[in-house]
Amino acid sequence: MKEYTLIAASSVILTVLIDRLTRVNIFKQKLFYLFLVIILGFKFLVNGYLTGSGIVIYNSQFFLGIRAGSIPLEDFLFGFSMVSLGIIFWEFFKRQIK
Repeated sequence: MKEYTLIAASSVILTVLIDRLTRVNIFKQKLFYLFLVIILGFKFLVNGYLTGSGIVIYNSQFFLGIRAGSIPLEDFLFGFSMVSLGIIFWEFFKRQIK
């Protein structure tokens, strides 16, 4: 079974649901997508180095095997979720304090 793929896809779905439930709506903001492009550049630098140099090795039975360079697709899904959730929670709690 492709556990890594399943968990990564689930993290994206959960992130979108949390954005809707909190009514932060970061996916409707243009600045968010600019931020994602910047993060993507750093992802290719750091994650590309780690996966390309053999420091981080993935077992192919747990993911789809689709890669951008040396980076598995699932890493991009997790990265998207991690960054997005950070922004969602920041914006949500910032509103709660006001």
